[in-house]
Amino acid sequence: MLKFQGDYTTLIATFEDFILLVYTMIDDLYQQFVPASVSKRRNADAAKMSDSEIITLSICSELIGIDSENAWYSFVKRNYRHLFPNLCCRTRFNRTRRALLQVTELLRQKISQVFPIPHSRFFVIDSFPLPVCKFGRARYCHSFRADGANYGKCPSKKETYFGFKVHALITLEGYITAFEITPASVDDREGLRDLVENQLGLVILGDKGYTGNLLWEDMMKQGVCLMSLKPSNYKENWPKEVRQLIFRFRRRVETVFSQLTEQTNAERVLAKSFRGLCTRLQNKILGHNLCMAFNRIFREPCDIGRIKELIF
Repeated sequence: MLKFQGDYTTLIATFEDFILLVYTMIDDLYQQFVPASVSKRRNADAAKMSDSEIITLSICSELIGIDSENAWYSFVKRNYRHLFPNLCCRTRFNRTRRALLQVTELLRQKISQVFPIPHSRFFVIDSFPLPVCKFGRARYCHSFRADGANYGKCPSKKETYFGFKVHALITLEGYITAFEITPASVDDREGLRDLVENQLGLVILGDKGYTGNLLWEDMMKQGVCLMSLKPSNYKENWPKEVRQLIFRFRRRVETVFSQLTEQTNAERVLAKSFRGLCTRLQNKILGHNLCMAFNRIFREPCDIGRIKELIF
């Protein structure tokens, strides 16, 4: 992929180039925003790999679609050891990766302040299921029960599953501004209340799961305009033109969720702990937003949400 920037060019021809680009952006964000209490913590200088290197490898593994942490570590050790000559052992890499969960979240929050990612006051709200095991094995699964995993229904797939639910607030361009993980039985409306807390002046588009006069009144009190699709038999429905507009704009969230589930395998849970699950999902979302930033920086003539072309 050859890009022209004025009188010079930017070349992303291989996956190695992509890794270097991700590291450059992550390290810039890390140096600017991570507090000294973390970056200069005890024995940080003695570590073989920097935090930026570990976060970079974590993001790239999710974007390329390698689910197994062991397989990804072996892949990097065999093919990209020259980029990471001080590669630490596999167990320390995985422990440090999970320990940097809050740092990764901080970088995700700050990326829009540094890079030209479109950010408007119009958003789309939705959720997708996060099953932790097959339905037939749910009664024997004890790994995530203490963390709140339970039974829930996915209306779009018309199925019952055991696990969690991911609620996400997404701009019309496809940038994920906020998300949270809840038990599968939590109502979508409760997820919306959590995501818009302390935010004003937003216009949010939702599907039929976000209807209700009580919810609409609560959003108005918080300064949020909620426009959700309503059942066809609803007494006070939107005009046909408004319904068509909401439906058209809501297609963006389906594209984003498709990229998360099909390219980064977001719905395939291989983590053994809830912290590991949160770490992997955090890296998937940060990687998605980084790819959007790349497309914006390179001034792609196509939709900036097309992130596959950067990797494959």
